Amino acid sequence: MVDTLGDFDVALNETLKDLGRPVVARADIERMVGKGSAHLIRSALLHGGLGADEAARVQPEAWTRYQAHYLAINGQHSAVYPGVVEGLAALRERGLPLACLTNKPLNFARPLLQAKGLADFFAHVFGGDSFERTKPDPLPLLKTCEALGMEPAQTLMVGDSQNDALAARAAGCPVVLVTYGYNHGEPVRGVDADAFVDRLDGLPGLLQAGA
Repeated sequence: MVDTLGDFDVALNETLKDLGRPVVARADIERMVGKGSAHLIRSALLHGGLGADEAARVQPEAWTRYQAHYLAINGQHSAVYPGVVEGLAALRERGLPLACLTNKPLNFARPLLQAKGLADFFAHVFGGDSFERTKPDPLPLLKTCEALGMEPAQTLMVGDSQNDALAARAAGCPVVLVTYGYNHGEPVRGVDADAFVDRLDGLPGLLQAGA
């Protein structure tokens, strides 16, 4: 829903500078995002030349610094994708209960949704630290279905990556992927999904057609 690459760029590279580590190019960050903040930080440390053991040793301090930097700029370098507000409004008008499930930490996700005017669309918001495991494990999606009072087979997962599709398949949910966003540097149309939309406001029409 929100292009947060700019926020990742600023927070991550300020963290790396604090640690005296090489900064990461925006194009490389784009390939690293999507599996949660801990994975992003670890990937950046490894990319900068640290071995696995040293990266693990540095990770706690990096995470503390990253949280501080991210919360200081959360949403300032990001933008809502075209068609998102219109699409969410159309889904709400149909009486569909909506939940936001992201691998972003909850204390990042809630303020971001609020700042971008999206929070009121969702009955529930869950982050990467809301459950014991994160996507692509099906647990977060199953817990989200439970919170909505819906069976997985009647709950549509809308995502932008293989991570989302894998979680949906494992949980037994149908899945539609948007063609923008970040899929770890791979074409999203190559992912196993039930359908694709170029903009979120194309989703209500897709549902109407029974896709």
